[in-house]
Amino acid sequence: MYAGCYITVKEIISVIFQAIIQGLTEFLPVSSSGHLSLYQHFTGNSGEGALLLSVFLHLGTLVAVFAAFRDTIWALIKEFGFLVRDVFSGKFKWSEMNGERRMIFMLIFSTAMLIPFYFFKDFFEGISEDTSIMAEGFCFLYTSAILFMSDRFSKGKKLPKDMTVKDSIVVGAFQGVALLPGVSRSGSTISSGLLCGFSRDTAVRYAFILGIPAILGGGFLEATEAFKQEVAFDPVELVVGFIVAAIVGFASLKMVSWLLKSNKFKVFAIYTLILGLAVIGVSIYETVTGDPVVINI
Repeated sequence: MYAGCYITVKEIISVIFQAIIQGLTEFLPVSSSGHLSLYQHFTGNSGEGALLLSVFLHLGTLVAVFAAFRDTIWALIKEFGFLVRDVFSGKFKWSEMNGERRMIFMLIFSTAMLIPFYFFKDFFEGISEDTSIMAEGFCFLYTSAILFMSDRFSKGKKLPKDMTVKDSIVVGAFQGVALLPGVSRSGSTISSGLLCGFSRDTAVRYAFILGIPAILGGGFLEATEAFKQEVAFDPVELVVGFIVAAIVGFASLKMVSWLLKSNKFKVFAIYTLILGLAVIGVSIYETVTGDPVVINI
């Protein structure tokens, strides 16, 4: 439900903070949804309205993905057109696919792996919107574990032309688990790609392009549900959040190149390990004392 344009400076600052968090953490393997969940928990900005804002922040960073990987995305779009032509002309051969065509099929298989997780949508949303952050803490620990594993076993050389259906299923399953707040989507898909033997460049490109249909589909479902429930929202908040997330997200993509070249996944594994333990500790404190930890911004 439209709530008007009477937005305060404090609310604008809050939206900008959340957009910066989203833009910085979407592409780093630390879980943007988990960080947003923590921010909303500690500041009291939670609930369905916060979920709708989160959708727009994700869409903002999606713009950054299109801008950063425009060459690869355009090549896939053109190859898809050639694929349709070959299928209808009877010239399609699975064994003779080039890298772009094989990547298209692998992206479809990986995305299809999200279908079973759709039936647990309410469960995932409940964790994001509840008053406890215990689950987020354990999810951060899970993210840390897979990052440690990928850092240790990441010497693959597979290119798109070398991908297999098994690889796509594994990466897709890891992306499904990343619907939990605190489990990094990029960390999960990049790590699983590395564990499947992908080269670092292939793993990163595949992971971020794979996120496009997931973010679009998830955003559409969440927005539709929010509008059906007549969730109050302010269009100014959504627009500001979208723009800031897009700008910060595009800038943070430069850090991905640094991550690739300097082999620093372990840094983020340590960060999410410490964060996970801290979050669990705070959650236990809140449960025992009955007093929520709130930060006034």
